[in-house]
Amino acid sequence: MRTVARRRPAAARVLDEAPGLRAMTAVMAIMVFLTVLAGALGLGTASAGSLLDRQLAGRLTVQVVEGEPARADAAAARVLAALRTSRDVASATAVPRAELEALLRPWLGGDAEEAGLPVPAMIDVDLRDTSDAAVARVAATAIAASPAARVDRHARWMSPVGGLMRSLTWLAAGVVLLMAAATAAVVVLAARAGLEAHRGTIEVMHMLGSTDLQLARLFQRRLTLDALVGGIAGAAVALGVVLLVGGQLASLGSELVGGIRLGIADWALLALLPLGFALLATLAARWTVTRALRRTL
Repeated sequence: MRTVARRRPAAARVLDEAPGLRAMTAVMAIMVFLTVLAGALGLGTASAGSLLDRQLAGRLTVQVVEGEPARADAAAARVLAALRTSRDVASATAVPRAELEALLRPWLGGDAEEAGLPVPAMIDVDLRDTSDAAVARVAATAIAASPAARVDRHARWMSPVGGLMRSLTWLAAGVVLLMAAATAAVVVLAARAGLEAHRGTIEVMHMLGSTDLQLARLFQRRLTLDALVGGIAGAAVALGVVLLVGGQLASLGSELVGGIRLGIADWALLALLPLGFALLATLAARWTVTRALRRTL
């Protein structure tokens, strides 16, 4: 064991004994863990928001509100026929009245029709053209067929949800940037602690001919290794958490929540975060040590 210890580079032994350097592994694991979670949230909400926009951009619901069910059905049939002749409409489908009554039953009960409560006829419309002009033409066609028709654009009443998704994406991006800045600050503090702990040794190495760049590389190598090991450990745990949460979200059966999913490129980007943090630690350590050596030694 003594022979092995003697063969270890002196610089490695010095840096291993430096206060704070060993703690870098744990600190980096925590930093990367939180960063991967924030990154997964941002990528997932961005994906869900994009999917929501695509699904709702060309969808309309036409309601035909009449007091009597027979009149409502007749008016809905006229509106449906008119919509199917429109060049802006890809498809128009009448929603069965039984399905509407089933949807309203939790709020109105099973006797809504007997109580005289009107149940509007509804038509789902998919557009070929999602522009505002196309929506206006389709609305005009529906109203011309029946003045009782009302057109609702899905993107309009779901826009707060899209706004929330975008806000969460930007928030996650901000958290990732803050974690990167905090990591750089931790590396700077660890490098300064190592310099203070071994000031005497560094002065001797300077007298023996070591340059500032050579000394910086010694600290840089140790800090980079600690950052890489801690980052890989933190990322592995975070990716496991993301997988677990993603499976639970998928099992809910909600189209909106189920849209929060990661693609192959997203997983690859999250897996590369430990390397990015290790590179950040390398640059921060070199800058800190070379700057401090020029000032004080």
